[in-house]
Amino acid sequence: MRIVVTGGAGFIGSHFVRQSLTGVYTGGVVPEVVVLDKLTYAGNRANLARVADDPRLVFVHGDIGDRALAAEVLKRGDLVVHFAAESHVDRSIGGSEDFIRTNVLGTQVLLEVSLRAGVGKFVHVSTDEVYGSIDEGSWSEDRPLEPNSPYSASKASSDLLVRAFHRTHGLPVCITRCSNNYGPYQNPEKVIPLFVTRLLDGRKVPLYGDGGHVRDWLHVDDHCRAVALVAEKGEAGGVYNIGGGTELANRELTERLLRMTGADWSMVERVADRKGHDRRYSVDITKISTELGYRPQVSFDEGLAETVEWYKKRRDWWEPLKGPGRPAR
Repeated sequence: MRIVVTGGAGFIGSHFVRQSLTGVYTGGVVPEVVVLDKLTYAGNRANLARVADDPRLVFVHGDIGDRALAAEVLKRGDLVVHFAAESHVDRSIGGSEDFIRTNVLGTQVLLEVSLRAGVGKFVHVSTDEVYGSIDEGSWSEDRPLEPNSPYSASKASSDLLVRAFHRTHGLPVCITRCSNNYGPYQNPEKVIPLFVTRLLDGRKVPLYGDGGHVRDWLHVDDHCRAVALVAEKGEAGGVYNIGGGTELANRELTERLLRMTGADWSMVERVADRKGHDRRYSVDITKISTELGYRPQVSFDEGLAETVEWYKKRRDWWEPLKGPGRPAR
């Protein structure tokens, strides 16, 4: 079996790659894994250091929008798992061109190449942000898409392209929409590693508005395990929400991180709210639980504690990546 993983040097993609090479997703059979990654600021070869010498791993440095390269990489692909994306909301507000180029046009290239190559299955990894914001209850997969940021609009656009290639051409696709991920190897622009690394350096952390924005937290291992289930058993054309089951307001998350790093609220700086900031995300995971047997296995308390400890021990990984701090997503 040959799996092509786009964005496989990023936070989530690299976890999927490392786990795939253990055979945990394929019943002990270790597949050949081909990583296609442009190595932007969010892609890091160090994320794959643990498996870099595995003969079943092939790394290709390149852009998913490069049609000739994508055709070469995908020509023997049994499965494509498409993680590659520009994903930071604040960056998309500052300038959306890269988000459209990568998330929309890059996905379009991959879909066309996959169709011509006869790829067995194409799993498109998306986000709960395509649904917009929800005050009460949780989104099911048939909820209309109402994105509110340039980032989420670009992901919603790519979701619609993926759906269209299935309906028009019969390409066997699945779409996953996950809640907020956390875990080791996450770029320090995201809220948990941003806050932890700044607090470890004795620097204040920025908290948007009243800190009441609510997110559902999903450990990267649970996310990747769910993606693997969708790749194995998901219905062609199906959409699957993936959640972690722990909803927290940003101020509640901040309180936990302060406690875990030995800091207090004097280290928190309140900043003006972000433009168009979605108030709450919440996904209903009934479908993936009922059809595929998914349940989150990593408790948030345990996962967060392990994540904070990882950043405490891995300054060698995150210090070279640190840039100007950004407020909580």
